Amino acid sequence: MAKVNVYNKSGASAGEVELPAVFDTEFRPDVIRKAVNAAQANRRQPYGSYKLAGHGPHKSVRSGQGISRVPRATQGGNAVFSPAVVGGRRAHPPKVEKNWSEKVNKQEKYLARASAIAACGIEDAVRTRGHQFKEGLTVPVVVDDAVEAIEKTQELLGAFDAIGVGDDIERSIDGTKQRPGKGKLRGRRFRQPKSFLFVVSGLEAPVITAARNLPGVDVATPEMISTELAAPGGDAGRLIVFTKSALARLEAM
Repeated sequence: MAKVNVYNKSGASAGEVELPAVFDTEFRPDVIRKAVNAAQANRRQPYGSYKLAGHGPHKSVRSGQGISRVPRATQGGNAVFSPAVVGGRRAHPPKVEKNWSEKVNKQEKYLARASAIAACGIEDAVRTRGHQFKEGLTVPVVVDDAVEAIEKTQELLGAFDAIGVGDDIERSIDGTKQRPGKGKLRGRRFRQPKSFLFVVSGLEAPVITAARNLPGVDVATPEMISTELAAPGGDAGRLIVFTKSALARLEAM
């Protein structure tokens, strides 16, 4: 079993701890990508156009009137109805009946989750994903349980800076960009890179109140870790910060 350091709030090493067996899982980026794509597809909301769109009041045009014989709007005379004309209906509009969901075998799903968690213990994979943290820091980062008692965001941010993962939060802030396209008009104007995943022992931990305000940081318990949380977008190797109790609960699972 591999061992990693345990860091206290001041960033000093406070001993070592063995990693759970899940971190010995084979790295399978293909299975991880498949599971994440399926999870995103299953969240997709069906959409479609109104069935009578482009079928408004129209009239037929007879020969001898000096205009092309295509259906015309009763008001204004513009060409309508036909998909071959400007202003006409769509030839093949999206339909709500379309099934966007994807299926993944149970064993593949379990393997994807375990492999995504294991990839978070490979330093090269974490740095390749773009995360920034102090040289010499062991991954996954394990912190003392005293961190779970922190209630103020500034105090927690100071602890993360001392440990050596504060730069990753700054990377998320600096990487926030305005989204291109019409998504700006639909409540998703900005795109923000994901920072590290902070795993605590339980939802009753006071630190959750402080951590939820940190840009790009996701907070979860060991039971809540999914393939998508450990590998956002299907890209494995997310930086994870465990509390010591949370790591013990992960091993029990």
